[in-house]
Amino acid sequence: MHDVTAIILAGGRGTRLYPLTKSRAKPAVPLAGKYRLIDIPLSNCINSSIDRIFVLTQFNSASLNRHISRTYRFSMFTGSFVEVLVPQQTNEHSDWFQGTSDAVRHHLAVFRSEPTQDYLILSGDHLYRMDYSLLVQHHRQTEADVTIGVIPVPKTQASRFGLIKVDSTGRVTDFKEKPQGTALQEMEVDTTRLGLSPEKAETHPYIASMGIYVFKGDLLFQVLESPSQCDDFGKQLIPSMIHDNNVQTHLFNGYWEDIGTIESFYQANLKLLSRPIPPFSFYDSKKPIFSRPRFLPPTEIEGSQISNSLIADGCSINKARISRSIIGVRAQIADNVLIEDSIIAGSDIYQSLEDRQKEAANGIPPIGIGENTHIRRAILDKGVRIGKNVQIINQNNLQDSCHEGEGYCIKNGIVVIIKEAIIADNTII
Repeated sequence: MHDVTAIILAGGRGTRLYPLTKSRAKPAVPLAGKYRLIDIPLSNCINSSIDRIFVLTQFNSASLNRHISRTYRFSMFTGSFVEVLVPQQTNEHSDWFQGTSDAVRHHLAVFRSEPTQDYLILSGDHLYRMDYSLLVQHHRQTEADVTIGVIPVPKTQASRFGLIKVDSTGRVTDFKEKPQGTALQEMEVDTTRLGLSPEKAETHPYIASMGIYVFKGDLLFQVLESPSQCDDFGKQLIPSMIHDNNVQTHLFNGYWEDIGTIESFYQANLKLLSRPIPPFSFYDSKKPIFSRPRFLPPTEIEGSQISNSLIADGCSINKARISRSIIGVRAQIADNVLIEDSIIAGSDIYQSLEDRQKEAANGIPPIGIGENTHIRRAILDKGVRIGKNVQIINQNNLQDSCHEGEGYCIKNGIVVIIKEAIIADNTII
């Protein structure tokens, strides 16, 4: 794996995850109370012994860049690195990234300075645990020009993905991005060719791209410099290559979730609370998920009832009732608070007692959740200030409604309190 370079695409706008992406890139969105989405592909790389990693960013990238620089530092005596690349004007390029492959094209000069046999292209917004070394080994054993990481999917989900057809040797013969109607029906295949049991193949008759690719190094430079100028891997570049190149697939049969919407983000987090065995677990000592070490004190809990929940470091919880929820780092929860089926991101800072008293005198709630507050089926972003006697329960059962001026949006019936919003005492949402 020392002859593999990983390129993580982390520059998307994340419009479907808004307002969690209002002030941060999608891969910087908090996950499971103490991680960020970008920690998943970076940790998978490290656990796969791939330690030459570039992260390509673009929109709202300040917090993402800061997190990476503070977290992923390798020894100066090795060739290992995690380097963030941002859009820049050059003699060849003067505009922003136009798509996933265009983002890589903008930095070909950088990649040439660190040449390797193969390039692993990854997305920065998926939740899964994968050994990339198996993917690379399969790529080399089949002498592929390109290998695509794929998963089997049922018909109900198939139109969300780029779908693939393969021949008896596993070579890709067709690739369509999010097909509908007749085009979708034409992409149905016998997935037993990939090793699925007849029972699972019957319920999962489609092969979907995970947005994970391994390219031969020389070929990657060649296709990105071609006159065709394809700007996106899934929509343009891969489909244009399948007839003239050996494009193979590698089946991943584990848990994989594309966290692209508020609904998928909410469900992926709450699935971590499934018992006895969640579909994805952070409790794996052999393949840990890494994140920034914060050196926080233990969480203190007084007179509270907590069930089926995850509580991160450095929290203070007093006489609260919490069920099926995730409580993030430094969360401050006052007396008689009820939290149900919710995600509380916590805070990046602690407030001093003096600052809390000063703000309270000016009618500003402190960071955290005030007394007698009820929160149900909601996402509270970092640094929010929730007053006393507040109800965040989607009282009118709205599906989609945005009130940014009031500090919240409702997406798919889930109330999202915007980062650092102030919700006054006695407010009902």
